Amino acid sequence: MVRGRDACWEHCVLVDATRQKVRCNYCHREFSGGVYRMKFHLAQIKNKDIIPCGEVPDDVRDHIQSILSIPKKRKTPKKQKVDRAANGQQNSSSASGGLHPNHGSSGQHGSTCPSLLFPRPSPSAQPVVDDALKQKQDNADKKIALFFLHNSIAFSAAKSMYYQEMFDAVAECGVGYKAPSYEKLRSTLLEKVKGDIHDWYKKYRDEWKETGCTVLCDSWSDGRTKSILVISVACHKGTLYLKSVDISGHEDDANYLFELLVSIVLEVGVENVIQVITDNAASYVYAGRLLMAKYSSLFWSPCASYCIDKMLEDISKLEWVGTVLEEANTITRYIYDHSWTVNMMRKFTGGRDLVRPRITRFVSNYLSLRAIVIQEDNLKHMFSHSEWLSSIHSRRPDAQVIKSLLFQDRFWKFAHEAVSVSEPLVKILRIVDGDMPAMGKYMPIWDIIDQRWNIQLHSPLHAAAAFLNPIFYNPNFKIDLRMRNGFQEAMIKMATSDKDKVEITKEHPMFINAQGALGTDFAIMGRTMNSPGDWWAAYGYEIPTLQRVAIRILSQPCSSHWCRWNWSTFESIHSKKRNKMELEKLNDLVFVHCNLWLESISQSRNGKCKPIIHDEIDVNSEWPTELESSTPLLDNSWLDNLPLECRDST
Repeated sequence: MVRGRDACWEHCVLVDATRQKVRCNYCHREFSGGVYRMKFHLAQIKNKDIIPCGEVPDDVRDHIQSILSIPKKRKTPKKQKVDRAANGQQNSSSASGGLHPNHGSSGQHGSTCPSLLFPRPSPSAQPVVDDALKQKQDNADKKIALFFLHNSIAFSAAKSMYYQEMFDAVAECGVGYKAPSYEKLRSTLLEKVKGDIHDWYKKYRDEWKETGCTVLCDSWSDGRTKSILVISVACHKGTLYLKSVDISGHEDDANYLFELLVSIVLEVGVENVIQVITDNAASYVYAGRLLMAKYSSLFWSPCASYCIDKMLEDISKLEWVGTVLEEANTITRYIYDHSWTVNMMRKFTGGRDLVRPRITRFVSNYLSLRAIVIQEDNLKHMFSHSEWLSSIHSRRPDAQVIKSLLFQDRFWKFAHEAVSVSEPLVKILRIVDGDMPAMGKYMPIWDIIDQRWNIQLHSPLHAAAAFLNPIFYNPNFKIDLRMRNGFQEAMIKMATSDKDKVEITKEHPMFINAQGALGTDFAIMGRTMNSPGDWWAAYGYEIPTLQRVAIRILSQPCSSHWCRWNWSTFESIHSKKRNKMELEKLNDLVFVHCNLWLESISQSRNGKCKPIIHDEIDVNSEWPTELESSTPLLDNSWLDNLPLECRDST
């Protein structure tokens, strides 16, 4: 595995040098066999047991395919190789400095200092660009940078799906294109984009009729006087922002919240709404119960992410768990307090970090502990390496404390156990903390989980989703009384007519026994290859009434936490009294801004709804909550230039 010679290393990372195990940068799948097998994976070429990558960009796939299509060079005769080696031995020795890479031992989860063992890959050859053209391109790049810098635009804006589209469209216009003016941007163009979003709304409404939808209510408070509720609607095709409401002074008024939820359900369509997800505060719980009493066909559900995060918080209060989490934080604080120690740590971990930003505090704590456990061998190696021992840092008292901690058997015993008991919850949270459909060993841990589940999270809708998931047919799947009763309760609510109740009663045994199309070879194969909703759409056609109910249930999300709103955007709407014209214009701007952001998230997953395989969930991959949140609308100066008669109106 000579890393420096192969351009494929730009698209994968080494996980374990001893077993030649590598990880794809796009789908994060790991397998042994080195970079050669990775090429077939990236080129989307089936080869033995290699699974083609479903996430690789087209240009990367085409590039790797072109590499594989080039015939291998004929081997140089052995005698000639020996002669060359003899002639160039001295030069070779001096070039390498007399050093021979020592692969050494590797940890179970990571290689020993892979970045020290392998040189960085050399840049792939670039086509020769005419000097004059290159100068024009450099000048264009600088002008774009000047625009970003002069207007304090976050560099992350360059990640936007609309960024390159914008320049492609300009390039198609050719020389002489004039950018839209300030006036055109704030008037006709804003209205055109708003019209496009209303077209999406119509498309989504048609989807809601078939698969149903979930109303997401995200609440925020500044801790003093201001409280805001943001309303959006999610289905398996994507999420649409509706509006924000200032609920200051009413956040504890269940009847007020109930009336507000009723108005939202009526706006979306009672026949379309499967569930409403809100905060877990007592006022929302009561409002949710009132809502279900008024509309028997829908469900109120608490946010699953919130409940699971609370489970992790409760587990961290156990003395031994809390101790090891605090010790892990001590380790990461020390390493990240010094740039020198951070850089050295990254050398020994192959560039891997130990901390994760922008996830909830308890998830971040467990992920940091997990990263420390994975890098156990490499961290021990670092603190016993000659480079560390010869540095001034190693002689400081705080460094001695960290080193002592890293070589304590007691710390590693508890660290491994804490990761073991938290890993299933973190994996489940990784599933539900997204806009996609998602429907150990210590008694105190189970008590915590049961208490949170029974009090806050358990719902007939969740039970029905579990019952209707094709994993139902797995011999290891355990169906308890609460699941069966929850399924029956959900069917009573969703089968609104007597005819539907009769049909579901007839069709239920066919599902239980996998009769007809549900028991074909393709259906059996699809139980693990298709997402639950897609599986029902493909194979449930012989039991259409239960099929429709199953698709509507299994197409719903169970969390609103994936959508990390930038609350200053909504605060700007509700922070001060505005006249009618100003408020309408600002609401238009926020409506367009939020929906473009949500659409970019939907486009980033390319409409794909993949099956969830618990054992293959990678909690190290990027979480939706780590994505850039919608940026605040800092500049509303365009409101200042409204006509005087509009500004003075009330």
